[in-house]
Amino acid sequence: MAFDDAAFWHLISGTRGGPNRLQILLELSRRPYNANQLSELLALDYKTTKRHLELLLQASLVQISEEPKYGELYFITDYAKEKIKDFEKSLEKIRKW
Repeated sequence: MAFDDAAFWHLISGTRGGPNRLQILLELSRRPYNANQLSELLALDYKTTKRHLELLLQASLVQISEEPKYGELYFITDYAKEKIKDFEKSLEKIRKW
């Protein structure tokens, strides 16, 4: 799936699940997790977490360690790392206002 900045911002801020997807990306920027670990860490239902991860996979914002199977680890992509840095810079500017 081709992904651009507008699509990224829509996925994160233009949809109801955006805050959860952003939190998932932030956690994955710190270290890899499997879906169960993320659901526990973020206090989200496992199925909800899996759905967010599927959307992030389709958008090429996360990748998995191997072929899809139970317990695979999710990693943030380089593109997502860049977008997270941009997001944090924007937040910093807002805080300075």
